[in-house]
Amino acid sequence: MGKQVIVKVPASTANLGPGFDVLGMALNLYNTVVLEEMESDCQIIEVKGEGESLLPRDSSNLAARAVSSLLYSAGYSDHGFKLCLENQIPLASGLGSSAAAIVGGLVAANALAESPFSDQDILQMAVEIEGHPDNVAAALLGGVVVVIKDEESCIYSRLIPREGLGITAVIPDFSISTAEARSVLPEYVPLQDAVYNLGRIALLVTALREGDWDLLRVALHDRLHQPYRCQLVPGLADVFAAALESGAYGAFLSGAGPTVVALTPPDCDAGRAIADVFQSKNITARVLQLEPCLTGSYIL
Repeated sequence: MGKQVIVKVPASTANLGPGFDVLGMALNLYNTVVLEEMESDCQIIEVKGEGESLLPRDSSNLAARAVSSLLYSAGYSDHGFKLCLENQIPLASGLGSSAAAIVGGLVAANALAESPFSDQDILQMAVEIEGHPDNVAAALLGGVVVVIKDEESCIYSRLIPREGLGITAVIPDFSISTAEARSVLPEYVPLQDAVYNLGRIALLVTALREGDWDLLRVALHDRLHQPYRCQLVPGLADVFAAALESGAYGAFLSGAGPTVVALTPPDCDAGRAIADVFQSKNITARVLQLEPCLTGSYIL
């Protein structure tokens, strides 16, 4: 048996309402990546859990692509590998399953190659594969990450949200591809909508950093992407209203959706209220009570 590396990589929720493509938060729902060096140059890929019947077992597998890419860059590509993916993050749900696959593969491969690349290097590699930085930055670094692409590099700031915030994810039983979710967005938005979101991003970051949860009732609102994506998620406006009526500070579409995340006081049952709205549209939904993941990806 060759060297073996085991990596835990968290789910993530992106945008958090107004922070389109610049805000992400890691969540304590994990995929496990087990990477083992092989003496031959073959690749063996196994998948368990979420996506077991759907994900490819060849070089087109996203985690395998990430592993191969990093090992090649590290000059370590003359080895084969066995990759076992144990997935808890639902696919195409808006909880960062593709980001977790990419980051998990890169972190595991970097460890196998004796860590030639820094977190900044891995983040850049992940963004090149994923195409946008919010989910991969959160999955890699943990906590809440503000991240932007600046010419050829990514610049980020990481914060740890104050304790006492409930996070409820409601996952309806259908999927939306990122490409589909982006296809409904306009090329340009009104200036007043851009200003609307800028102010709310500032309030949101302040609320999370300071624990001023009452700010969330305003800070989670958005005009840049959610109004256009309502057509893809039946009852989305009613879902947001139900979350507020149940006592949540607010709710938002997680990434490209269709998962809805509510930020709540402790012991608030927003999940049931949101699931009931989906059920009224003949859509079943799972409810998960989650917490921020503060560590990001880590090696066991």
